[in-house]
Amino acid sequence: MPELPLWFEIGSFVALGIILAIDLLLVLKRPHEPSMKEAGLWVSFYIALALVFAGAMFAFTGPEYGGQFLAGWVTEYSLSIDNLFVFIIIMARFAVPRKYQQEVLMVGIIIALILRGIFIMLGAIVIEQFSWVFYIFGAFLLWTAWKQAQDEGEDEEDKENPLIARIRKILPMSEKLDGGKLRTEVDGKKVFTPMLIVFVTIGLTDLLFAVDSIPAIFGLTQSAFIVFTANIFALMGLRQLYFLLGGLMSRLIYLKHALSVILAFIGVKLVLHAMHVNELPFINGGQHIEWAPEIPTYVSLGVIIGTIIVAVIASLVSSRASQAKLDARLEEDSRKSLSDVE
Repeated sequence: MPELPLWFEIGSFVALGIILAIDLLLVLKRPHEPSMKEAGLWVSFYIALALVFAGAMFAFTGPEYGGQFLAGWVTEYSLSIDNLFVFIIIMARFAVPRKYQQEVLMVGIIIALILRGIFIMLGAIVIEQFSWVFYIFGAFLLWTAWKQAQDEGEDEEDKENPLIARIRKILPMSEKLDGGKLRTEVDGKKVFTPMLIVFVTIGLTDLLFAVDSIPAIFGLTQSAFIVFTANIFALMGLRQLYFLLGGLMSRLIYLKHALSVILAFIGVKLVLHAMHVNELPFINGGQHIEWAPEIPTYVSLGVIIGTIIVAVIASLVSSRASQAKLDARLEEDSRKSLSDVE
């Protein structure tokens, strides 16, 4: 399998850094609620950009690395789409004005990139030194898949994180938001606004997402470069996708089940890989288990894309999806967006 050219890696990071910086400047310069057309164009642009990058991977490094990137990107993008519902609930709970939600989401994406970058570096080092960690990653993903399939935990969103509650007690804070400001003045005193809590909540949520998603993509590739770029492309355009999908997320009723199947598949793949390169002395005498198959990248890509397509089609044609009710907070948020003229 060919090595990734150093110039390709450096050039990719420089180009992606410039694109992210431009995106951030646009948000800071003109905070607003994007229209469906604007959001759709941006999402289409970022998806096309990811596909162009995948094409470059195929051209410069061959089908193996190109397939690994595609499989990793599709997996991370799917997990990110599922997590959008949590972001919607956070925005609605804290009554963040629609025109400032882009800024909040951009900060959340930056936090996610930093956290995932740290996780990726640590994961790459651990994998390089200890092949048995694949057993742990595989078991963790199987457990996550089972938990996801239970479709539980929605009520947890209404419980305030203990860290958030402690921040409220320690820091002087206003009762209401003041636009997009972190600090405001109340009775002549400078205090923080609840926007600080929004940023912390988004950051903690991103941390939980990274714990789930990083082991999943390491099950598809051991290249830290591919892992990181797949995560960047999955997060790019997520802000616009948030406004494009909005309440439609509740209609994709089988998405969680599809992600459960994907995580379980990658978990099995990781365990099989761990068995194939086994070095643990209490398993098979420390010898590799040769009969354990290595699942090819093209098979992984086919399973991932096929599962998502089936889930989306099943959701769209399901009578349950058409009768699904929006979360009350989402309906209230939509009403506010229509009346918010500030």
